[in-house]
Amino acid sequence: MTTPQFSNQTAFDQLAEQMKQTSIATPSASSSSAPPPEADPNWRQNLKLPPKDSRQQTEDVTNTKGLEFEDFNLQRSMLMGIFEAGFERPSPIQEESIPVALQGRNILARAKNGTGKTAAFLIPCLEKVVPKEPKIQCVILVPTRELAMQTSQVAKTLGKHLGINVMVTTGGTGLRDDIIRLADPVHVLVGTPGRIADLARQNIADLSECRMVVMDEADKLLSQEFTTTIEEVLGRHPADRQLMLFSATFPISVKEFSDKHMTNPYEINLMDELTLRGITQFYAFVEEKQKVHCLNTLFSKLQINQSIIFCNSTNRVELLAKKITELGYSCFYSHAKMPQHARNRVFHDFRNGACRNLVCSDLLTRGIDIQAVNVVINFDFPKNAETYLHRIGRSGRYGHLGLAINLISWDDRFNLYNIEQDLGIEIQPIPASIDKSLYVYENPESIPRPMKTATQQSLCGRPA
Repeated sequence: MTTPQFSNQTAFDQLAEQMKQTSIATPSASSSSAPPPEADPNWRQNLKLPPKDSRQQTEDVTNTKGLEFEDFNLQRSMLMGIFEAGFERPSPIQEESIPVALQGRNILARAKNGTGKTAAFLIPCLEKVVPKEPKIQCVILVPTRELAMQTSQVAKTLGKHLGINVMVTTGGTGLRDDIIRLADPVHVLVGTPGRIADLARQNIADLSECRMVVMDEADKLLSQEFTTTIEEVLGRHPADRQLMLFSATFPISVKEFSDKHMTNPYEINLMDELTLRGITQFYAFVEEKQKVHCLNTLFSKLQINQSIIFCNSTNRVELLAKKITELGYSCFYSHAKMPQHARNRVFHDFRNGACRNLVCSDLLTRGIDIQAVNVVINFDFPKNAETYLHRIGRSGRYGHLGLAINLISWDDRFNLYNIEQDLGIEIQPIPASIDKSLYVYENPESIPRPMKTATQQSLCGRPA
């Protein structure tokens, strides 16, 4: 792979200064009639900004080079969407990737979970889309249906002033609705590889003029499960398309793929350490038959805003959810064998704060961003470092604080040691009392979350 052209501070500063003085030439920028922000010095006063998130953030998102979103010479409509989505300044991964993506470069970007990767690729992609051209101009591939829904919603929020049509498509549903929606112009298509390949194969989605492809959670997309389908989808794009890969981990499969499909990729690596700095990790050594009792103790002692509890099998997910409900705590559950409409409802309602606890399989380890989650519990300990990293990354999102508790049985002791070695960390035994300042904010009402309706509030029964 090639060395990044802007890997040193001086070169990056030169690029930043150049961007402040000249406009990056993108199709959407040249075709947009919207006046630049500087033409109206008061334009920001009319924005409908969400409540300010006043929580302290860690260096994972604050250790920036000092750029502002205005420095990227984005059109005003794009900036409006960014600020109204709650972004104030670009995070490190956004600083690094946005200007390079706007130039049309292929990108290999590695950054921690929860540091702003989604906006890092959505902002330049949306900026480059030409609304007047009625064709698919950007395809975003993700490994799970829940992540597809989340990513499409973020894209719609960021691009709501651009006149861009964003569509999400996943397996588990019939093609009829997709056929109807694709009858109208779609500019950005977000979905799982199998469904997008199916739409292209049946000539329902035309990808022949789509010049931007993003692969989020690229390590998962390049596992054996998806490889053949990914190759098929890419084969339906122009040879000169821009390809951007984003992930927290890059196994050898990613290098092999980039060598084959990416010309002179720009490499970004912000992984000086693997785990998020805001997540405090403990383990509790318990016998299998004592796990539910231990979980009940954690519920009574911890100050949980929302929690995600992971099991290693779908059967154990449902059994544990039933036990938690019997203990008198509100609980949802989700796993891959559930009908898609049920998974959608659980994900939507939990994200909207209708329930405090969610029990799930590794279905929700990939990219899912629920700001209110401050506690992750591994009821079943994972078998490898990659899964562990993605699980605990569901808390401590975007530089905020979080707590990860691991219930360790005798059979898990070797996995615990191996994961500590792989990640270069030492997970401490759980103390009798956990300092609330490690994972609890004084003003939890400052945590951004969608407003709840009366219907959603009544779904869970008793609160935890």
